[in-house]
Amino acid sequence: MSSRDTVLRRIRAALADVPAAEEPGDVPVPRAYRRSHTAPGEDLVALFAERVADYRAGVTRTTPDGLPDAIARALTARGARTIGLPAGFPAGYLPAGDWQWRHDDPALDLAALDALDGALTLAAVGIAVTGTVVLDAGPGQGRRALTLVPDYHLCVIHADRICDDVPEALSRLDPSRPLTFVSGPSATSDIELDRVEGVHGPRTLDVIIVTTEEP
Repeated sequence: MSSRDTVLRRIRAALADVPAAEEPGDVPVPRAYRRSHTAPGEDLVALFAERVADYRAGVTRTTPDGLPDAIARALTARGARTIGLPAGFPAGYLPAGDWQWRHDDPALDLAALDALDGALTLAAVGIAVTGTVVLDAGPGQGRRALTLVPDYHLCVIHADRICDDVPEALSRLDPSRPLTFVSGPSATSDIELDRVEGVHGPRTLDVIIVTTEEP
């Protein structure tokens, strides 16, 4: 008997007591699984910052008033001067200075994206347990190419958008939108476990957390 025959035999055995007319939606699926891995009252902002840093991403906490300066410091530290901006990014967040803001509206072509020093976006959701930021192509977030082609991504997230775990994050997101989950800079490892960054997206990621509390 081949491996295929073995698999099919086991599937038929598992389905032997299922009525022929039954549809998948006829049987409720239990959803009582664990929805969070954080302790009650845990500081989600601190946990999120810690987990993001674990991925070798830069993390900064600032207040709304300090956000333009925080953006300026991050861009200066990375030597980034020509920055891609998605449609809907708040102009009031941008620092003063001779930055070259390239608006992706209408969409920049591939050559223009590749010439950027980086991209500056907002985020739809942050996940504390996994240190993940999620973009859904909404205002201030842009299309995937804007954050995947340039070598640097600077992401601004407000503290009230940080949730504890993946199930809560999914409940806040619209599954019909193009969701991009970002856990640190793009990285991969070959068969010898040599880590290479920047293969599938930006080599460098910085995250600025905007909170009402002084950092």
